[in-house]
Amino acid sequence: MNDFKLWYSTPASGWSQGLPLGNGRIGAVVMAAPNREVWSMSEATYWSGQTDPEPAFAGGKDVLEEMRRHFFAGDYEAGDRLAKRYLQPKKQNFGTNLGVCEVVIAFAEHNQKSGEAGSFRRELDLTSAVAGAVCQGNGSTLYREVFASHADHLVASRIWSGHPGGVSFTLGLKGGTASFSVSGVDDGTLEFKGQAIETIHSNGACGVWAKGLVKVSVSGGTVHSRDGRITVTGADEAQIYFAVSTDYRRNGTDWEAESRHTLEQAIAKGYDQLRKEHIADYTQQYSKVNIQLGFSGKTSLPTDQRIQLLAKEGGVDDPQLFALFLQYGRYLTIAGSRGDSPLPMHLQGIWNDGEACRMGWSCDYHLDINTQMNYYPTEITNLGDSHLPLMRYIEDLAQAGRSTARNLYGSEGWVAHVFSNIWGFTLPGWETSWGLNVTGGLWLATHLIEHYEYSQDREFLERQAYPVLKEAAAFFLDYMSIHPRYGWLVTGPSNSPENSFYPGDPGEGAQQLSMGPTIDQILVRELFEFCLKSAELLKRDEELQQKLQEAIFKLPPLQIGKRGQLQEWLEDYAEAQPEHRHLSHLFALYPGNQITPDRTPELSRAVRVMLENRMLQDELEDVEFTAALFGLGFARLHDGEKAYKHVSHLIGSLCFDNLFTYSKSGIAGAESNIFVIDGNFGGTAVIAEMLLQSRAHEIHLLPALPEAWNTGSVSGLRAKGNAEVDISWEKGQLSTARLRTFTPGMVTVRSGGHRITFYAEAGGSYTLNSRLERL
Repeated sequence: MNDFKLWYSTPASGWSQGLPLGNGRIGAVVMAAPNREVWSMSEATYWSGQTDPEPAFAGGKDVLEEMRRHFFAGDYEAGDRLAKRYLQPKKQNFGTNLGVCEVVIAFAEHNQKSGEAGSFRRELDLTSAVAGAVCQGNGSTLYREVFASHADHLVASRIWSGHPGGVSFTLGLKGGTASFSVSGVDDGTLEFKGQAIETIHSNGACGVWAKGLVKVSVSGGTVHSRDGRITVTGADEAQIYFAVSTDYRRNGTDWEAESRHTLEQAIAKGYDQLRKEHIADYTQQYSKVNIQLGFSGKTSLPTDQRIQLLAKEGGVDDPQLFALFLQYGRYLTIAGSRGDSPLPMHLQGIWNDGEACRMGWSCDYHLDINTQMNYYPTEITNLGDSHLPLMRYIEDLAQAGRSTARNLYGSEGWVAHVFSNIWGFTLPGWETSWGLNVTGGLWLATHLIEHYEYSQDREFLERQAYPVLKEAAAFFLDYMSIHPRYGWLVTGPSNSPENSFYPGDPGEGAQQLSMGPTIDQILVRELFEFCLKSAELLKRDEELQQKLQEAIFKLPPLQIGKRGQLQEWLEDYAEAQPEHRHLSHLFALYPGNQITPDRTPELSRAVRVMLENRMLQDELEDVEFTAALFGLGFARLHDGEKAYKHVSHLIGSLCFDNLFTYSKSGIAGAESNIFVIDGNFGGTAVIAEMLLQSRAHEIHLLPALPEAWNTGSVSGLRAKGNAEVDISWEKGQLSTARLRTFTPGMVTVRSGGHRITFYAEAGGSYTLNSRLERL
């Protein structure tokens, strides 16, 4: 039995039971049943909306200083009124990602009678990125498989039977928007075209155009097209090919012919060669990491049953499900974000069930945790190339954010706020309570730091990371002000996403905006210190270095409140929503390392108090990313049992049958349990961080190993400093470790009470025993 398959003995009754495929641009969720198969198709650039002119703002620095005086004086209501007047834009054509269409395959009547118990199985093999289904009945067997090829830019499927002439079906397309149209090109080909339009986030008239083709080829039998549908009768085998292109960032009409060229090249290769090249391309990334956390025999059960048992039993008896979840997160990263993807992953990755837009959410780039969490496990799980689309997006965001910095704040550099889109949106959201998150763009830009710290790529630092971050530093150096009481350099007005506080008596009401919320100060310190270090390394910008040194000295320290908690705001305010889902100031512990148990024990205890206070709330907003954040926090605190508890809860109680994570109904306006992919990636990061943690020049092996994973191994995880690590352990103790280092320098390795420091060479390989002695 393959440990790394999602498999089911029952049909997919809806989207949340379908199995996802992706090639970094095209996404498909395959809903297979004995008599029917539906592919929900999406495309990363298929967005509604447009680039709107930035509205004119009055005031600039003078108005900013006026509202700051109110906040510094404790008059939050007056400051908030000014912020709403001057820093709250109206919603225009922001847009959202939309689904393209559904491919609907209905099998002929004689294939519909295969309903005996145990006669149907569907699966997704993570080792090959191929989804399949087998239907047996009436003395015959029908086989189906489908994959999304990054190598050849299309989705391909094969349907075959256990007896000659056993393949018969009709295929049609159902559009995702009102503009969708489909027509027959020849007996085996449908052409479709549509525009991404909707009326919730835009005016219903603007958006990206898509055009594509669906081609059916058969061996034996007949195929013909009529009324926008393809019918296959009595074939021995059929292949289906799906290609789509859009006009996003395209001039002219050349893009309209791309799908035809794609299909011509694919058919010339043949299905078998396409499949072979797809698997070779995919496994080049997937095979970098192997993991084994123990055995239980539960792989003989369907995945949905294992999820249900995990919720009931707490996960003690299914370590393979956690290994599967980590590899599923890596699979989704590869499927959703390749090195050449046109865009990074949004709220639902590259997949889209339409629910977010229907209920008023947007499949956009939330910059206050969701987009960041999509890429939390990317580097540590050895998928650094999948980080590159986000790097390019950040560069574009920085360019777009220059006008916002200038027009809104009268400042140099660039800024972006709580969310963005593919049109370069960098303004605050259209309600200051949640929209005036002045470090949203900076938070996202810390992924430039992350990518460099893992890769040590000097060219990347010089050409991409440092120029973008230097401009971000220019903004904050120009924008921030000195707190008149403390003499600290602070941001503001800003919020701690998306939380609120009581500045005084609760009866006087809650506020959201303040000066110097903790997350801002953490991020600004991270930015300034990295820019200073980079400028010194690159031997440039001496004047900037001096400014950064002076500014770092003036930044507020992290503070512990009267309840022993890490403060979320500059002042020790009472939380208006102690059950809130966001834990933004946890950044200092993860993914940052301004707080570590060994270097800052008091602050580490304060983080634990903060986490435990939040956990105790009866009305805790129990959503996918919060469960992941709890797990990440406890992993960084080296508490393996609590980290395990939260990742168990995530998988067992916040996953659909297809292991997609969700946000619970009733929270943040969700009308139902709604798919949000960040939990998949956050949970993957938790598992990885329980096994390996690193910061500059230091690698910590098995820092948060739970009893449930008493014996196991993992290979191919990445550590900061450009190294790969293999680890094996027995009875909760390290057995052996192997380091492969690609950049020279001193490195310290820790495990349990043991520690070793040595000089590692580029291209070096070092094996350590249980006491970290070199072998």
